[in-house]
Amino acid sequence: MGDIDDALLRADREGFTRDPPKTLKGRINFLLKQLKTTRAVAAELGVSQRSVERYRKGDRKTPPRPVADRIDAAVRARWQPVVRGRRRKEAAASTGITVETRARFGYTAPVGTTDDGRVRRLTVHLPAVYAQRLFDARARGAADRDLRAIVAEGLQEIYFKDGGTRADQLRVEFTDIDYFDVSF
Repeated sequence: MGDIDDALLRADREGFTRDPPKTLKGRINFLLKQLKTTRAVAAELGVSQRSVERYRKGDRKTPPRPVADRIDAAVRARWQPVVRGRRRKEAAASTGITVETRARFGYTAPVGTTDDGRVRRLTVHLPAVYAQRLFDARARGAADRDLRAIVAEGLQEIYFKDGGTRADQLRVEFTDIDYFDVSF
């Protein structure tokens, strides 16, 4: 996963209205409710069916770190899908997203102006149309460079061109991302 995809995933998780189950037994039981069988849970986690049964009974309380990470990821991916979906839909339809980043911004600009790139820290609210494009691209499995291009276009139009009121010929390049975060 890339910087932008990770940031979208984090923002999605921040929308939980309730925390997911904390205990191993609670997490396994939640996955069983979702996937219906211990065999399906075992296949999802990459462990044996017997291991899932032991986790469920409480016979095994501490799985190896890679297995614990897979359990956590599986639970979080299925936790409160309606709430997460509603937040994404609202961001894509009306509220938009807020992008905070520190990265190098290079420019393609008309003759007589500077095109030297430099590192900037920006916090910019992008309108819903960019949120929709970003969510659609991510759902299609777009590469991080494609997601980055959408964000760069949004920053170009909203921040650098000020909604079309200046710098008409400016083209922004978004590279060397040091930090990237999204909220919606």
